[in-house]
Amino acid sequence: MVHISRRALLAAAAGVAAAATVGPAAALPAAARAAAIEFRGMWIASVVNVDWPSESGLSAARQRAELLALLDTAVERKLNAVILQVRPAADALWPSKLEPWSQWLTGEQGVDPGWDPLGTAVAQAHARGLELHAWFNPYRVANHTDLDRLVSTHPARRNPGWTVEYGGKLYYNPGLPEVRRFVQDAMLDAVSRYPVDAVHWDDYFYPYPVDGEYFDDDEAYEEYGGSFDSRADWRRHNTDTLVREMSERLRTVRPAARFGISPFGIWRNADRDPLGSRTQSLATYDDLYADTRKWVKEGWIDYIVPQAYWHIGHPTADYAALVPWWARTVAGTDVELYVGEALYRCDPDSPTAAWRDPAELSKHLRLARGYPEVRGHAYFSATQVAADPNGAMARVVADHYGSAAAPR
Repeated sequence: MVHISRRALLAAAAGVAAAATVGPAAALPAAARAAAIEFRGMWIASVVNVDWPSESGLSAARQRAELLALLDTAVERKLNAVILQVRPAADALWPSKLEPWSQWLTGEQGVDPGWDPLGTAVAQAHARGLELHAWFNPYRVANHTDLDRLVSTHPARRNPGWTVEYGGKLYYNPGLPEVRRFVQDAMLDAVSRYPVDAVHWDDYFYPYPVDGEYFDDDEAYEEYGGSFDSRADWRRHNTDTLVREMSERLRTVRPAARFGISPFGIWRNADRDPLGSRTQSLATYDDLYADTRKWVKEGWIDYIVPQAYWHIGHPTADYAALVPWWARTVAGTDVELYVGEALYRCDPDSPTAAWRDPAELSKHLRLARGYPEVRGHAYFSATQVAADPNGAMARVVADHYGSAAAPR
């Protein structure tokens, strides 16, 4: 199969870059302009109020003010994109036609917060020259297992057979075709209504392993897994199918929007990786049933942001080994590589000496600059971008972001 990248399609359609783009790249075609501009992003997590809103139940005015302050922080730190979590747990931070309002806004699921957070975020980000990447979690339903605690209209309550309890949490079952279709519909409801710059997924597909727990998808496997050599192969197929189908549908619903995924940073470990990985840790292919390398090679995504959340010199997952591995992986493809940076680890009280050093992240960017395939970085998360406990973010800006980031 021949895969034509969305970037190439956009270049053909766009022709000359929009006049709003600043700097010498302004006269370039869209694809060339994208290639010339470094991605500088930050995640804004809404689940359990990690970054925003600072707590549930704030007034609409206070929620809006906090959001705008984070967008202003991105500009001050010379970033050019924010990745806003708008579907943290089978819910919505916009007036969804399919799912309830998120509890992380008002404190009670299904209660209208009195404003449109996603609509405001898109408009206000664009007004500041920032991209707005809408971050969705496909399968997480709740941080508990009690269906009765969900609002009465919740799709999981109406379809309890869609769910699996695991590790004290509730998930949609990735092995059911009707589930995969529904979660895509739920996300595309937002994409069809707002001019988001990208759809963004994080590292959660099948849940992370929990000792002593069993993810009970036996019935789905019995019905749909017969043609596969193993349950693991079937589960990877289910995840692949979700990625491929969403890619295809996004191209139809909003062709200008890109599709990006931020997986756990390790594909496979040294004992199983034919490509020379030097890691010894959890791996997406074997433990999360997510063949992240395949998504790159098939061209189903436009960018990938591996969460390389380890320091240079880490004994089992060295940042200095992961970056070249990912650079080799994207080489020869149209998929852009950005590196996810663990700003949240940068703390003067960290037990790890490297993370106490304000220069650690700056060293990451310096190392990555040696690989032309690395097209930028994203920082987790917005709270640390603003507070910068040990000065690591300020050091990155001073050492590497000497000028304001041009819009992409």
